[in-house]
Amino acid sequence: MEHNLAVGLDIGTTKIVAMIGRENEYGKVEILGIGKSKSLGVHRGVVNNITQTIQSIQQAVQEAEVAADMKIIGVTVGIAGQHIRSLQHSDYITRSNSETVIDDNDIDRLINQVHKLVMLPGEEIIHVLPQEYKVDGQAEIKEPIGMYGGRLEANFHVVVGQVSSIRNIGRCVQSAGLNLEGITLEPLASANAVLSQEEKEAGVALIDIGGGTTDLAIFRDGIIRHTAVIPFGGNVITEDIKEGCSIIEKQAELLKIKFGSAWPGENKDNEIVSIPGLRGREPKEITLKNLSKIIHARVVEIVEQVYVEIKNYGHEEQKKKLIAGIVLTGGGSQLKHLKQLVEYITGMDTRIGYPNEHLAGDSDEDITSPLYATAVGLVLDGLKRQERKKVEEQQNEAEEQEKQEEIKEKPVKERRSFLDKLTERVKDFLDNAE
Repeated sequence: MEHNLAVGLDIGTTKIVAMIGRENEYGKVEILGIGKSKSLGVHRGVVNNITQTIQSIQQAVQEAEVAADMKIIGVTVGIAGQHIRSLQHSDYITRSNSETVIDDNDIDRLINQVHKLVMLPGEEIIHVLPQEYKVDGQAEIKEPIGMYGGRLEANFHVVVGQVSSIRNIGRCVQSAGLNLEGITLEPLASANAVLSQEEKEAGVALIDIGGGTTDLAIFRDGIIRHTAVIPFGGNVITEDIKEGCSIIEKQAELLKIKFGSAWPGENKDNEIVSIPGLRGREPKEITLKNLSKIIHARVVEIVEQVYVEIKNYGHEEQKKKLIAGIVLTGGGSQLKHLKQLVEYITGMDTRIGYPNEHLAGDSDEDITSPLYATAVGLVLDGLKRQERKKVEEQQNEAEEQEKQEEIKEKPVKERRSFLDKLTERVKDFLDNAE
C-alpha cells in the first residue's frame, strides 16, 4: 500500500465500517472510499460470533474497495467493549548516573516497568499514557527529556482489556484476508477525529454513543486523563421501545430515528404515529409523548453513568475543571434534543461533534456524520503509524549511511507506542496459533 494511504476498520455493535483515506498536500485527509455492513457477530463491542463478524468485515471492505477502486491490504482496527477498564498508577526509576541527561531510554524503562504491573487473569495492558513526570521530586514536568536528575517518576493512565477479546478481533481481521496494521482504543480514535487541540487543552469530555457501548475520553492540558467504556448505547433504547410498544425491532429503530426525542416535554398529547401491523393485523397507534418518555428514561440512565465517570476523574476540583465541557459523537448523538438533556443533567456546555477536524474541506456530508467519528479516527491513526514507519525507515537508512560516512543530523526517533507493541504481540500470537 502507498505510504500516504490508510484504512480504518471500525468493528461496532450495530455496523462495521471500512474507510480508506489518504493525506493530501495540505496535511488534511481525503476519504477515498467507505463501506459499511450490518454487524451481526458483535455484542456490546465484543465479538461473540467469529464467522458472522468475518462476513460483515468482508462485506464492508469490498464496498469500500469498489468505491475507491483499489484493493485493501492492511487495516487499523479499533477496540472498545465492556471489558475495557482504566486505572491510575505511579511508578519511578532510579537512574544510575545523574550526571547525564534523561533520554528516551529512561522513559522506555519507566514505561516498561509499568507493563509489569500484575493484572487480573486474562487481562492485557493496552495503553500506558504518561500524565506528568517528576524529576528528583520536582513535580508537574511535561517533558523530562534533556533534564538532569537521579529519580524519574510519573503518573500513568493505564488502560487494560481482555486478551481474548483483542485476539478475537485480530483473528476476524486476519481471517477476512487482511493485515492487522494497528490496534487503537476507540475512544482515543474518536477523540482524534472530533476534538480540536484547544478543547483538549481547556479540558473536555468526549462521549461517543455507539450502538452497544458508550465510550468516554477526558482530556485536560492536552493530555488524556481518563477513559471508560459504559456497556450500553443506542441499542438499549431501541430494545426498550420494542418492549414498551410491543413492536418489532426494525420498527422500533425507525421510530427512534424518525420521531424520537430525548426531551418528553415538547410533544403534544395528540401526536400519534401509526405502525402497520404484522401480517394483516390491525395497525398500532403510538403516541409520541409515550415514545419520548421511554427514550428519555434510558438516555438519562446512560448520561448519568457517564457523568459519574466524569466526576470520578475529578471534574469538580477547580484545577481539573473541564472548561470546554462535553462533546457528543457517535450514532446515538443524533437523537433530537440530546444536547439540551445532557446540559440539563451535567450543567456542562455541550456540542455535537462532527469528525471534520482533519478532513479535507470538500468532504462529503455523509462522511462528516458523527456516525463515522471512530472510522475517521482510525484512518488518522493509520496515517500517523505510516508516518512513524517512514521515519524509522529513514533512520535505518541514515544509520546505514552513517556507517559509511559520518552524518551530522539524524531524524528524530519516535518512541514506539504501546499499541504498536501490542499489535505485534497479537500478530505473533495469531501466526503461532494456527
